Amino acid sequence: MHEVCGPGAYTYAFVLAARLGGVCMWVRGRRDLTLINPNGFTDFIAPSELIFCNTKDEIQSLAVTEEALRAGAVSLVVVSLNKPLGLTEGRRLQLAARDGKSTGLAIIPEGMGSNAAETRWRCAPVFGHGDSTLQKWELIKNKSGTLGAWHVRWDATSRRLIMVSPAGK
Repeated sequence: MHEVCGPGAYTYAFVLAARLGGVCMWVRGRRDLTLINPNGFTDFIAPSELIFCNTKDEIQSLAVTEEALRAGAVSLVVVSLNKPLGLTEGRRLQLAARDGKSTGLAIIPEGMGSNAAETRWRCAPVFGHGDSTLQKWELIKNKSGTLGAWHVRWDATSRRLIMVSPAGK
């Protein structure tokens, strides 16, 4: 189970879905008003590979996420969260992901996160360089390694993430 925050969080989720391949389940509660247009993510995955699950509240979102991770029927489960995730809930999601051999990703507000998460990323677009696809991805929590920041760009033709040197370096 991993976490991502920032204005580039959705791009991160779609890049991860493309990288893992297979079917992705996107779980979101009633309070998540973000609309995802299928035409907007076709550079990453086919609309037929994305399942949306709308829930009535965050408790139901966590239950659906846990069951989907444990079932192992999808390669990635993305859940949008608006409240801090407790250690117990975070650990349950970790164990479910391990048991189902699936990957979980929580999209969280900035400054919120679970101690149970393996990694936490902050993602944001980089402006002013003439490349509208340039992003800065910062690894701000990593249970098993170092922290760092990278400039990346998604190449839709090769379906790959390309690391880009920051301007002037």
